[in-house]
Order: sequence, then structure tokens, then C-alpha cells
Amino acid sequence: KVKPQLEEKEGRTFDVFTAVEFKTQVVAGTNFFIKVHVGNDEFLHLRVFRSLPHENKPLSLHSYQSSKTKHDELAFF
Repeated sequence: KVKPQLEEKEGRTFDVFTAVEFKTQVVAGTNFFIKVHVGNDEFLHLRVFRSLPHENKPLSLHSYQSSKTKHDELAFF
């Protein structure tokens, strides 16, 4: 659901977009930290926010880190 948001921010499309790891952080909603394989040896770390159910808002891409590798630790950011 956040792939189009990321593609717009990066100004490119991703043929490969596979989540390989994730962590969560409960706030006033939930932050998801997701390591995504986007092809070749390239990975991105995404921070996706899911609001509380009663707010009825879509998932939003809060921020991301590019130029990551498969072995980079997925950390809170």
C-alpha cells in the first residue's frame, strides 16, 4: 500500500518490492520499520505509520532510508 508513495518520492518505479524483515513500535498508532528488497543487491528501510482504527486513515510512508544492503541492521529511525 505504500509502494506508490515511495515511488513518487524516489521518482522511479520498483519492479521488485519484497518485505524481508520488519519491526513494530507502538505509539499513538503503530510505526512499522520494514526492510524491503527492491532488486539486485539494493534494499530500502521504510518507516510506515498506521493510525489508530477509529481515525480511519490510510497507511502512510513517514520516512525511508536508501542505499541499504541485505546485512544492514533494521533500526528505529
